[in-house]
Amino acid sequence: MVRSSRIKLVLTGLLLSATLTNSPVQARTSAAVDSMATVSVAEMPVQGAQTYALIAQGGPFPYDKDGTVFGNRERLLPISNRGYYREYTVKTPGVSHRGKRRIVCGGKPRVPDVCYYTADHYASFRKIVP
Repeated sequence: MVRSSRIKLVLTGLLLSATLTNSPVQARTSAAVDSMATVSVAEMPVQGAQTYALIAQGGPFPYDKDGTVFGNRERLLPISNRGYYREYTVKTPGVSHRGKRRIVCGGKPRVPDVCYYTADHYASFRKIVP
C-alpha cells in the first residue's frame, strides 16, 4: 500500500512539474518576421533558383510531395490558415532522397505572397527576396 502511494505521489509530482514548466509554443511576432534573415534568389544554391522558377511556372515538379500543404508545426513562419503554405523540394546533389532543403511558399501556388528557403529541414528559414 505504501509503494502504491509513493508511485501516485511521484506521478503527481511529475505531472505538476511538467505542467508548471511547460510553456506554450509562441508564434513569431510580426516584428520578428520583419527582421527575419533574407536570401536573394542569386544567393541560393542553383537548385534553389531552379525550384523557385518551377514554382512560378506551376511545375512540373520532380517529387510527389512538391506543392503539398506545409503545416508550419514549428511555428517559425507567420501563423496562417491551414493550406496557406506549400512546400517544394530543393534538390541536393549526391543525395538519393529528398534531402533537407526546401522552399515554402504562402499564398496561391503559382503567384505566392511570400516564399522562404530552408537548408536544414525547417529548423530555420530565410525569406526569399528578388
